[in-house]
Order: sequence, then C-alpha cells, then structure tokens
Amino acid sequence: MWYAIISEDVEGSLEKRRTARPDHVARLTALRDEGRLLIAGPHPAVDSPDPGPAGFTGSLVVAEFGSLEDARTWADSDPYVEAGVYERVSVKPYIRVLP
Repeated sequence: MWYAIISEDVEGSLEKRRTARPDHVARLTALRDEGRLLIAGPHPAVDSPDPGPAGFTGSLVVAEFGSLEDARTWADSDPYVEAGVYERVSVKPYIRVLP
C-alpha cells in the first residue's frame, strides 16, 4: 500500500538539511530504484522553486510499504530526523486515484 509521509521542519532547518541531504536523497533514490516511490520533495517556505535563505517548511514522500508500521519505521530512521530537521512527522495510508 502507498503511504504519505508528511514532515514539518523545525525553525531554521536549512543548514541541517544541507548537511543531511546526501543521505536523505540516497534513501529516496533506493525507494525509486525499487519502484516504490511515487513522489518526494520539500515544501519551500516562500512561493518559489528556489526559496534561497528562506529554506523549507517540510517535506512530502509518498511511497509503497508493506504496512503502516514499516512506513513509520522507515520515516523514523530518515537522516533528516536524526539531524533534527523535522519537528513532526506524520505517516498516513494513501490511496492513489489519479493519474
């Protein structure tokens, strides 16, 4: 089943994101290569594809896991969690309707 992992950043997370990003992206790339990643990306803090020093307010990942528990375990071990980027992470089942 698909799961939405919705994360909200701590205030001033940009430098922490930069430091942990290579490991974070590597995990997402592994999901993609396994055919389990639907979409992933950050939420810019301003209405721009390049928010610059404004940074980001969180992230969204929609990926396939065997169970809600598996999705939560994966989310809890994200390098951004370990680096203190995220203040809060929610994991919810997701039903893909379109496209």
